[in-house]
Amino acid sequence: MKILLAEDERSLVRALVKILEKNNYTAEAVYNGEDVLAYLETGDYDAAILDIMMPKMDGITVLKKVREKGITTPILMLTAKSEVDDIVTGLDSGANDYLTKPFDTKELLARIRAMTRGNHATDNKLTFGNITLDRATFELSSPTGSFRLANKEFQMMEILMSNPQNLISTEKFLEKIWGLDSDAEINVVWVYISYLRKKLSALNANIQIRAARNAGYSLEVVS
Repeated sequence: MKILLAEDERSLVRALVKILEKNNYTAEAVYNGEDVLAYLETGDYDAAILDIMMPKMDGITVLKKVREKGITTPILMLTAKSEVDDIVTGLDSGANDYLTKPFDTKELLARIRAMTRGNHATDNKLTFGNITLDRATFELSSPTGSFRLANKEFQMMEILMSNPQNLISTEKFLEKIWGLDSDAEINVVWVYISYLRKKLSALNANIQIRAARNAGYSLEVVS
């Protein structure tokens, strides 16, 4: 799951990125309101965390413009303010939730899970063939065993298992997992595909990741 983080306090951004990545999210950071708007217009994000007080364009103005453009990305407003009027304004402008600073990390993660729940199956487990991916524990399992996947392995497998038998381009993996501004090269996708193939083989999976030359990858039942 990819999250856009908009906050001009860079030390807080660094801490939040580490927290999100530790919990198997991909986080991209921007530091002013104009960039938030541009990124949400062009990027494919599962959620956004917006600070209200940002340079160039404040978070409420960004939120209103985003909703006017029909962008439905779940948005959590983050601010040091706690007055009721600010909370009401944010929610009435289209925010999905609101969190005041300072906040507890567990509460932030719980609120992200709650506001993105509608984007995923209510069941935390994805199953295809004899393989199950548990979104809560990050475990990939079969009747013969299980592996706890690392961050990017999990995100890649989640994309594949959410779209079984559909071709996912290499560029799509790069965008969703490494982000628009990443300098990661295309071959990094192949490396992680290789890791997942080995785990599927070890689990005696009856599904496999197939490559379509110069097109991408798909998760298929072994024929």
